[in-house]
Amino acid sequence: MACMIAPEAAPIGVLIADDDPLVRAGLVMMLGGAPDIRVLAQAGDGAEVLPLAGRHHPDVVLMDIRMPVMDGLAATEALRARDGAPEVIVLTTFDADEHVLRALRAGAAGFLLKDTPPGEIVEAVRRVAAGHPVLSPAVTRRLIARVAEDGQDRRRARARERLALLNDREREVAVSVGQGRPNAQIGALLHLSVPTVKTHVSSILAKLGLNNRVQIALLVHDAGLLDDPHGTGG
Repeated sequence: MACMIAPEAAPIGVLIADDDPLVRAGLVMMLGGAPDIRVLAQAGDGAEVLPLAGRHHPDVVLMDIRMPVMDGLAATEALRARDGAPEVIVLTTFDADEHVLRALRAGAAGFLLKDTPPGEIVEAVRRVAAGHPVLSPAVTRRLIARVAEDGQDRRRARARERLALLNDREREVAVSVGQGRPNAQIGALLHLSVPTVKTHVSSILAKLGLNNRVQIALLVHDAGLLDDPHGTGG
């Protein structure tokens, strides 16, 4: 009887977008050492990302924020608006790039500091390709805390209006996601099975037109529900 050999999984395709040739070369070298990752193309500007993504169909884009002609924020928004868009990891210096939150709201799966150790960057690419954001709850809170609160009342009202589309149980799950809890912990807290929690998360994403858990967390924060879970406060 012939032995069936399972086909190897296709490597994770990556597009690198950064205006610094040295940074691009470093990332190519770093990712090139991983057998399950292949760098498909490089862009020196955000305007080059869309045609290159359309040509090479990457799974993940490593996107710098500050680039000429089109910056990484605008490129992320344009890219994520497409059907079948690749996941985006924003590259940032953190202190300088407070507008990274705009990229997260546009659907980026997270961000990495440019001085992140090579092994962590490689693992982040794998995680994002598998559908897992690479933004930790602690970093999410730090980032949100650094963003100017201009228009806070309007943003809170808009966020609460959107969350009103959820039923009570979905709202509880959304708040727990915003608190950085994994599915197993949410299930224990709300007396739900993990598959039921996953179903609620999927329903929340669909109802609110969101891409991932990071966006749920941002919306819950904007609505002021992390401090006021019932949404009754000002």
